Amino acid sequence: MIVNNLFSLENIGIKNAKIHYQLTADQLHEITLSRGEGTETVTGALAIHTGKFSGRSPQDRFIVKDSITENEVWWGDINIPFEPAKFDALYNKLTAYLANKELFVRDAYVCADPNYRLNVRVITETAWANLFCYNMFLRPDEKELTNFIADWTLICAPSFLADPETDGTRQSNFAILNFTRKTIIIGGTGYTGEMKKGIFSALNFILPVFKNALSMHCSANVGEDGQTAIFFGLSGTGKTTLSADPNRKLIGDDEHGWTSENTVFNFEGGCYAKVVNLNEENEPDIFRAIKKGALLENIVYKKHTNEVDYTDISISPNTRVSYPIDFIHNVQPGSIGRNPKNIFFLTADSFGILPPIAKLTPGQAAYHFISGYTAKIAGTEAGVTEPQPNFSACFGAPFMPLHPTRYAEMLSKKMKDADVKVWLINTGWTGGPYGTGSRMKLKYTRAMITAALNGELDHVDYHNHAIFKMAIPESCPNVPVEILNPRNTWEDKNLYDTKAIELAAKFKANFVQFESYANEEILDGAPEV
Repeated sequence: MIVNNLFSLENIGIKNAKIHYQLTADQLHEITLSRGEGTETVTGALAIHTGKFSGRSPQDRFIVKDSITENEVWWGDINIPFEPAKFDALYNKLTAYLANKELFVRDAYVCADPNYRLNVRVITETAWANLFCYNMFLRPDEKELTNFIADWTLICAPSFLADPETDGTRQSNFAILNFTRKTIIIGGTGYTGEMKKGIFSALNFILPVFKNALSMHCSANVGEDGQTAIFFGLSGTGKTTLSADPNRKLIGDDEHGWTSENTVFNFEGGCYAKVVNLNEENEPDIFRAIKKGALLENIVYKKHTNEVDYTDISISPNTRVSYPIDFIHNVQPGSIGRNPKNIFFLTADSFGILPPIAKLTPGQAAYHFISGYTAKIAGTEAGVTEPQPNFSACFGAPFMPLHPTRYAEMLSKKMKDADVKVWLINTGWTGGPYGTGSRMKLKYTRAMITAALNGELDHVDYHNHAIFKMAIPESCPNVPVEILNPRNTWEDKNLYDTKAIELAAKFKANFVQFESYANEEILDGAPEV
């Protein structure tokens, strides 16, 4: 193992650390194996367990309330304030804890557009966490590293536990952003997504407030005609799957900026995909990307083998893989595209109410963007025995420090200026709710999106949904006509009407918190109850 004795972290308070600086993916892979912290799958990927936490802990994510954030952040249950003095004290405890330890340091950056680039120095306790950052952040070349100056610092120490009584945290784990010190500290959790989403949260403040650029929780790709498409959606709705289209070049699968110069750029240098029920037939690009250099989290092997059983979620339903974006064969050079012409809002509606595709008016688009709806499936969380609505403003509320209407207003203006078509895509259930109906076939969803992108839905007849009012096409190439209207797929039409009204009422109840900020056009986009 290579220890860089010439590199020091004493300027940030970490003394006498044994530092592994800028190791390659292969080196990090081998160190993880040699330490017994991971295993190698039959395809050569590294598989690790993240410990107690296999997902984010939103209630333990804080933002320091200071002169920069006090009047800008939308404080509440999502953006929880943290005292500057408490941060300083906890930071000092953390850095003292890391003194004399073996640490992995990586200099990377985020934002593919050089006009918006942010340099990040990442310090991790484990080699595999550093591999995750190698995969997910953008990788500077040797020349760029020569004079590298970090804009932000990220420290991740899963073995460091906070004391809630003295440190001001809720429990022993935490993720805290400090915009004055330009630092993120993470402790008590090994879930790698906390690092990725920590940087994303920082950009969701920095870009709109200081750079006049819209930050988005979305995937994006571009066709041969140069037309960009954006896919908004919460985890599990299909952002990664649907943007990995063999006929289009991938810009990125999760986080993007939309600039005043009319470009869309990826924040990241990799993909972080769910692998539950992954198979080569449905998701060939993701399946083939799981090779040497990829990092699998919390998976289970088939008995007596090192072959992954993607159907086994006994450790976690949030099994994931990270890999560099160039593991996907058709990637957009530079990870930058032009203004989008089509935007897709993805929802996995496990109630089986929303149509598989519908065209939205500008008001409806703003309403559904602010709502950020999908539905939890029964059995995926303790206590969830039937579908549960899940509203997450801007399709990413846990990562959005500003009020949702700030992002919605920016998006609405950009959509109008660029004359963008907005579509709702339901990747969830048809023929009834979860347990009665069946999930929409991926091939039909792809066919609907392809038809929208190719303009094939510009000249078909539409009818408006009786309750949600969105325009449903009467026909779509390569899609059975009978599935386009969700009401027609239910055996009991009256029951569909009842359940549709119930879901609309939940939309309305959720939106009450935003009504005083919304204009008449947005309010007119609401369903009728």
